[in-house]
Amino acid sequence: MYLFYLVFCLVSCLMQLVVGAWLLKCFPHVGARDPMLMSLLCSVLMFMGFTYTHTHQTDLLSGALYYFAYIWFGLMFLACCVCIVFAVVNKILTWIHVPTSWMGVATLVALSVVFIMAFVGGMTQPRIKHIQVKIPGAPKMKLALLSDTHLGMGVSVERLDQVMQRIEAEKPDALLVLGDIFEYGPYREEYAARIKQTHTPLGSYGVLGNHEYYVGYDQSKAFYEQAGIHLLENASVVLPNGVQVAGLKDIRTANVSELDVSRLLDKLNKNNPIFLLSHTPSLEQVAAKHGADLMLSGHTHNGQLWPFTYLVKRMYPHIYGLYEIADMKLYVTSGVFYWGTPLRFLAPAEIAIIEVNR
Repeated sequence: MYLFYLVFCLVSCLMQLVVGAWLLKCFPHVGARDPMLMSLLCSVLMFMGFTYTHTHQTDLLSGALYYFAYIWFGLMFLACCVCIVFAVVNKILTWIHVPTSWMGVATLVALSVVFIMAFVGGMTQPRIKHIQVKIPGAPKMKLALLSDTHLGMGVSVERLDQVMQRIEAEKPDALLVLGDIFEYGPYREEYAARIKQTHTPLGSYGVLGNHEYYVGYDQSKAFYEQAGIHLLENASVVLPNGVQVAGLKDIRTANVSELDVSRLLDKLNKNNPIFLLSHTPSLEQVAAKHGADLMLSGHTHNGQLWPFTYLVKRMYPHIYGLYEIADMKLYVTSGVFYWGTPLRFLAPAEIAIIEVNR
């Protein structure tokens, strides 16, 4: 764990070097010593924020360090991208002999706009998004997706309560939980109790995400039980309306294979609808081939911070939205909140409501 955070800090240092080099070029009179000292201090504080909060989670210092660490990392990523763009534009304009003395001020303006948009994107409530899908033979249903909340240090109980109230207002027939629900931190029982409080006619069903394995498999299973979520681990259940809901362990973390997917789906009744829950949007072609009618996934956050979206899309071609794969519908949600940095830039969070045959 400490090695992972150390790598995070080293990556942040590289991004800070890029930002510092460009700003120093734009404002050479500032000098390099003070910015370098500030960058070093911020890197140390960031590492403390990553590590200290795993053992201290209730005092004011832990909260301040946590938010500083993740916000600083997110801002440095965005700043690095902005500065690279300006550096490239500056090079091009220089080649064609266009004055570039305005680039420094333009960079600061762009950074300010991007930072404000990222903060607003992270702090505003997730939007409600209705997705209509036609599934032959399935009854009319409304399904609420709870995915990628990453509850804990970075999300208050009040914010979760607001989300659950909005889900309840939609009056869904079932709550489907797609993983990465609880990270670490205080108020574990309060989070679980609030999710359990949301009753739906057909119940709550869910799968684990990769972060449930990272923070502890046994305690994650216990959280799902506390929250009243019927956990599906390469298993299935038949709802009272005849719909079969199957759920996979996290494909990458638990090494779920194509054979695991085919075995799970092949034993189900193909005459009745099959809805497949998978935190990671992988092996979707296999799921379609073996009879899944609807596959629901999360994990990608739609990149969370553009242009990181493009890197995520290389890993997961079906990164966000509704897709058709053979006879199967796939919906990948961008998630309810965020992971780590409480920022979102051009990748808004959402509460996805799947309307089947409505």
